[in-house]
Amino acid sequence: MKDTIEKIISLGLGIVSAGKEQIEKTVDELVKKGEVNRTESKALVEELIRKGEEARQQIEAMARERVNAILSEMRLATQEDIARLERRLDALERKDHTEN
Repeated sequence: MKDTIEKIISLGLGIVSAGKEQIEKTVDELVKKGEVNRTESKALVEELIRKGEEARQQIEAMARERVNAILSEMRLATQEDIARLERRLDALERKDHTEN
């Protein structure tokens, strides 16, 4: 399961790391080859960046859901659980000090 999470996160990071520069470089190559004209290139770059951002958000959401599912299966204490236990310990310590 840990490998799956790492693969999902790596895929998301790969899309993000491609970034604007890589997209612009690829579109410039298409312009040089004559497959896209210069006026279309800016719109194409913006569209690809938007789609990449959407994909990144979807991947992050999937990774978050998977991590939460794994953590739920592991039944780990939450920060709220720990805070509640700390308050109980503090109360018991105060009670013990007042009785002595």
